[in-house]
Amino acid sequence: MDLEFPLVFVQIDEEGFVLINEVRIKDDSLSEEILAHLEFAPNGALVSRYKGEAVAVEAFDQPLVALDVSVLSGQWKIHLRYSAEMKFELSALCLDEWDRFHGETTKGIPFVLSREAQENFFNLLDSFDDDSITFQGTNHMIPAYFAEDSAVEVSKYWTDIYHQESNPGWNLGEPAEALKDMLPRLKLPKSRVLVVGCGEGHDAAFFAKSGHVVTAIDFSEEAVARAIKNYGDLPGLTFLQKDVFNLGAEFQRAFDIVFEHTCYCAINPTKRNLLIKVWRNVLHDQGQLMGVFFTMYKRKGPPYGGSEWELRHRLQNYFQFIFWGRWQKSLPSRQGKELFILAHKKSIF
Repeated sequence: MDLEFPLVFVQIDEEGFVLINEVRIKDDSLSEEILAHLEFAPNGALVSRYKGEAVAVEAFDQPLVALDVSVLSGQWKIHLRYSAEMKFELSALCLDEWDRFHGETTKGIPFVLSREAQENFFNLLDSFDDDSITFQGTNHMIPAYFAEDSAVEVSKYWTDIYHQESNPGWNLGEPAEALKDMLPRLKLPKSRVLVVGCGEGHDAAFFAKSGHVVTAIDFSEEAVARAIKNYGDLPGLTFLQKDVFNLGAEFQRAFDIVFEHTCYCAINPTKRNLLIKVWRNVLHDQGQLMGVFFTMYKRKGPPYGGSEWELRHRLQNYFQFIFWGRWQKSLPSRQGKELFILAHKKSIF
């Protein structure tokens, strides 16, 4: 589907209901139209059709939530809201770290099994264990949801990309659209800000120009060199080459705000919980997390995808949410794929 943003936005909640203007749609034919026409736009965002018109789709979890699973003559189907059903192959299944089964339909649209659907699915199998399932005597290995890449854990990997590409894909050449919009409106007092994975420094410079005292770190020596070249003369702004997972004691509880933008999506997903602990550790007790996150389907990275469901699950025990919203005024390459979060650090006893 060849689309031009902005479009009308519709949502699919974690129970698989379609929402228009934050109200669940009850008309089966209209909602099934949205589910039946789901596809990916050229930028990777989800799109569909509603009353014959193109719409952007914001899914809280996967766009398809299976309420049940069935198999007839070897043909597997998921059963969805609004009496919709779609076919899939066992080879398309994978498992996330919360032991939830995900997959893709035969048309390539991602789905997740509800707990009830997953229990019913197990009942249809010959057997299953932690790594595989067996159906009609054939064993199928079930891979992890995300495919890790050890290369991203080496600084040279990122520096080589900077050397190979004058403008890497993650570099906007300017601050994030959500940051430019939200920071002036938040009217924060002068704060000590840590920007992680700062790249060429555009977000960090925006904070500094807004009157904050900013420390910006990046894993790549080349990124830091470019950032210093771009903004090294700004007062109140310091760039350092640092591994976010190996920060010194001077970083602990030293900041009012930690800003996240394209670091979470760049690391191996198995380290996401560790990154959240880093955010907590660098913030004082009343500190805040501010972040622009990708909400997109992408199992291989970087950048790795994510969902609102995943972020809520990871963050809810450590942060109290102040603002949580999909960003609908992004640049075209990111439209339909960004989420802005502002959250207070929770006290954990």
